[in-house]
Amino acid sequence: MALTLYRQALNRALDEELANDEQVVIIGEEVAEYNGAYKVTNGLWKKWGDKRVVDTPISEAGFIGMGIGASMMGVRPVMELMFFSFAYVALDQMINNAACVRYMSGGLINCPIVIRGPANAGTSVGATHSHTPENLFANVPGLKVVTPATAHDAYGLMKSAVRDNDPVYVMENTLLYGDPAAASDLPDDEFTVPIGSAEVKRQGTDVSLIAHGRSVIVALEAAKQLDEEKGINAEVVDLRSIRPLDEETILKSVEKTNRAVLIDENKPFCGVSSQIAATIQEKAFDSLDSPVLRVTSIDAPAIYCPPLEKEQVPNVSRVVDMVQKLG
Repeated sequence: MALTLYRQALNRALDEELANDEQVVIIGEEVAEYNGAYKVTNGLWKKWGDKRVVDTPISEAGFIGMGIGASMMGVRPVMELMFFSFAYVALDQMINNAACVRYMSGGLINCPIVIRGPANAGTSVGATHSHTPENLFANVPGLKVVTPATAHDAYGLMKSAVRDNDPVYVMENTLLYGDPAAASDLPDDEFTVPIGSAEVKRQGTDVSLIAHGRSVIVALEAAKQLDEEKGINAEVVDLRSIRPLDEETILKSVEKTNRAVLIDENKPFCGVSSQIAATIQEKAFDSLDSPVLRVTSIDAPAIYCPPLEKEQVPNVSRVVDMVQKLG
């Protein structure tokens, strides 16, 4: 059976949810006639028509606000951002409105909206197009944030996100869309992946590599290299969800291996790995044989030069070097 690519898995999930619920609509920049900037919505406009797959102007503040309003009226919009960096011009809508309306209405108004798109550096598109704001949105009560690393999880988490009655922000990665390393053998039957459930992608005994998004693919390759070249048996934990965070799986892995290296495309200051390090320190300190170490993006605006940018984001060699620093 041919493997399904990451973008194909997202496409299948969206197609099925359009069929399952007539309130589901797709709205965003170039999602319709152009088939999506990254071809995630390929063929959906032709199949479902103008009322279910809708192109917008390049005005994130406008169309994100429209989608949030529609979701309050019972529609289930899936909004595509060409880059999650563009979410910053819609923060009032995404944080003040979407995140707060259920609480401030006393539970009377839900906001079942999905906002999705790539949130990553590593593609030489410059500092203003390369943000990874999962930590920013995960800081806000009322929002759910997921970061699938594989086609299997992209499919299952997208379906869960569309069906959820709260706002879910699905942060993808441009480099994963066509990456064979992120492809999966999907079953024919529909399935979902629960939001808030991490997964051990590789069993190990010597160190826990804890990652999300494309950093999971980096961690898996680093684990393979560590095993083959250094005799170090690394476990790889894929967070899958940033908020809610599956602390149980994280702590269980650290209690097993007694060491942890956190791999995170966020910048190091107040990043996702900062939260995980604090959680391990507070709840699994007695299990640690070494300090918790981190491999993050280097703390500077995204570098445009491709060879330098490859060193700025987490890569296999940086992970292998960091693991060897553990006692």
